[in-house]
Amino acid sequence: MVVTSIMSTEAEINEKLGDNISTNFTDAMKTAAGLRAESMVNAVARDNFSDWFAGSPNADVKGIFSDIVSSFIAIEGLRYKPTGQDGLMNRIEFEDKINVLRDGMLRGLSIIRDKKAQTFIRGEDT
Repeated sequence: MVVTSIMSTEAEINEKLGDNISTNFTDAMKTAAGLRAESMVNAVARDNFSDWFAGSPNADVKGIFSDIVSSFIAIEGLRYKPTGQDGLMNRIEFEDKINVLRDGMLRGLSIIRDKKAQTFIRGEDT
């Protein structure tokens, strides 16, 4: 199976997951987490960015959405098996990874929550 996310690619997700991640976190699980993340993006922005993103988004700003969604999916992947594939990831490494991903995700959500930023993202700012 292949990860089917509107706002993020499998490569972006895997980059954020890093190494020593459980291989039991399947593509279907990544897709499900991606759907939840995209719903969260739309709800926080009170706008349907999924449809906009599936069209022809401005390449200069679409990375914001990819960062939010891939971070969310990576957090879910890390939570699946906090000790990593070989069971050797320690608590501090796990928490550091989660904190970095969460901070990036929250930063992106705060950007897209702003109506002026939404106008700019959609290219409606003149």
